[in-house]
Amino acid sequence: MKRSGALLLFPLAVLLSGCDLVVLAPAGDVAAQQRDLLVISTLLMLLIIVPVMALTVLFAWRYRQSSTTATYTPDWDHSTKLELVIWAAPLLVIICLGALTWLGTHLLDPYRRIDRIEPGQPVTQNHKPLKVEVVALDWKWLFIYPDYGIASVNELAAPVNQPIDFRITSSTVMNSFYIPALAGQIYAMPGMETKLHAVINRPGTYTGFSANYSGAGFSGMHFAFHGLSDQAFGEWVAQTRSAQATLSRENYLELERPSENEPVRHYASVDPDLYGAILNLCVERGKMCMNEMMSIDARGGLGLAGVRNTLPLQYDKLARRGAVFGNDPSYVASICTAEEAAAAWRAASDADVNYWPVRDLSPLRGAGLLGPGAGSRRADAETPSLGLLRFKL
Repeated sequence: MKRSGALLLFPLAVLLSGCDLVVLAPAGDVAAQQRDLLVISTLLMLLIIVPVMALTVLFAWRYRQSSTTATYTPDWDHSTKLELVIWAAPLLVIICLGALTWLGTHLLDPYRRIDRIEPGQPVTQNHKPLKVEVVALDWKWLFIYPDYGIASVNELAAPVNQPIDFRITSSTVMNSFYIPALAGQIYAMPGMETKLHAVINRPGTYTGFSANYSGAGFSGMHFAFHGLSDQAFGEWVAQTRSAQATLSRENYLELERPSENEPVRHYASVDPDLYGAILNLCVERGKMCMNEMMSIDARGGLGLAGVRNTLPLQYDKLARRGAVFGNDPSYVASICTAEEAAAAWRAASDADVNYWPVRDLSPLRGAGLLGPGAGSRRADAETPSLGLLRFKL
């Protein structure tokens, strides 16, 4: 029977051998603090859970029907001492968990710059942060290094013991940026920017991925994160700069198209305004940026300040940007007042100008509309209607 029991445990050991304990053994200080928070919280809760489970078994055994030693007291209903124990212990645990959660929420806020490299080593002015702009694409990751003017796809590198400032967004749908060995996950959302501050303390290659399902190619949306020495990181930057490809806006629009299981690729140069255009949903030339629209709204609306933005902000409605099929872009040709429109109507009616005839919609919309032939050149010349003016350009 002992041998049989050992054989039964063998499949369990095989399953556990595939577990990756990187969350409990991280390589970054932020992830290590999050690990400590998780462990301490679990132990505090076990202070209540374990005694309750043990007492459940004890009471079931002690007060079983066949027991002859248990005292039978059917009229007992209260014990002040027992009530104090029952309520005081969980209350103390809740107070400890609340204090721990409050401290952890503020100290480990992903938007807050880190104040230490590791225990006993604070961040000083000599620790210049490495800036990385992260874009979640379908279904790949783009990393832009603005201080170096380079970019990479599905590969991220950073020096050991140097603070990293991540700026994170998405091109289409919501994703989740997560490197378990470095720090906790944070969402990447289109039209929004999230932040993450972290540091890697041990050299090595670690796995990063999206922890939020985003479509067909989600399973291949992972990347390698390299923690490198200063010399090795310099060599990685030099290797990236030696690549032949450049990341212009036009090249980005091609990269943005949905694709699965993309290989690692490097870009020797990057359009310096690319990340801002991605964030504001206006990578296409001439398209109204989201921050431009907000600026116009802050000044009271569209008006003359915004009519020269040729492409309207239509994002992810009819067809996501980068898709093969979608509506053609529309343009604002000009704007005029009602008086100018009336004058233009009269000038057009007096000149020999061809314009599109008005479609007869009366069979579809009923009575009250212009009948056939209303699109003749001089029809209703005295009552201009912008809906009828359709000039051939």
